[in-house]
Amino acid sequence: MSRIKNTHSKKVGGEIDLARIESHMGDILADLGENPEREGLKATPHRVAKALRDLTSGYRVDIDAMINKALFTESYDEMVIVRDIAFYSMCEHHMLPFFGRAHVAYLPEKKIIGLSKIPKLVEIFSRRLQVQERLTLQIASTLMDKLKPKGVGVILEARHLCMEMRGAESQHSPTTTSCMLGIFQSDARTRKEFLDLVKTRPV
Repeated sequence: MSRIKNTHSKKVGGEIDLARIESHMGDILADLGENPEREGLKATPHRVAKALRDLTSGYRVDIDAMINKALFTESYDEMVIVRDIAFYSMCEHHMLPFFGRAHVAYLPEKKIIGLSKIPKLVEIFSRRLQVQERLTLQIASTLMDKLKPKGVGVILEARHLCMEMRGAESQHSPTTTSCMLGIFQSDARTRKEFLDLVKTRPV
């Protein structure tokens, strides 16, 4: 998929309607039993609308434009890993945060990508309403599609506030997901090398 689209907005790829969200938030505060006009809450609907715009900005980013000629021809053919990438996202079921670390690796096939683009890719997909499983797959499959490497491996470790603050109220129970594509899926040694390197202490 070469372009992230927000299929639920009125203008695909355009600015969201902050005034409309702000109006809805005022109604929600009132429905919760609050007074939207009191001093501490008067500006809250506007602040929430801006926060939601920022937290869902990934819907409105063109991945091809983000990569922007950051693919380079090189003979390097060993594993490339960017680990401990901090990410913050929102669960689509309750719109509560989940956050953690991403570890991303690929085995080049004549092409490498600018290292800063990998954390940026994680950020783009994180800034959408998500589930961790889909987020993991989107990062891996996009790298596979754009870079055409021998393989891609992605591991996400995250805490979910929808689990910790409500429902089961299960604290200190992080969730780990992984996606192995290409040689990372078919070759046990490559997969083990990736997993072993992720476990080592960062520099």
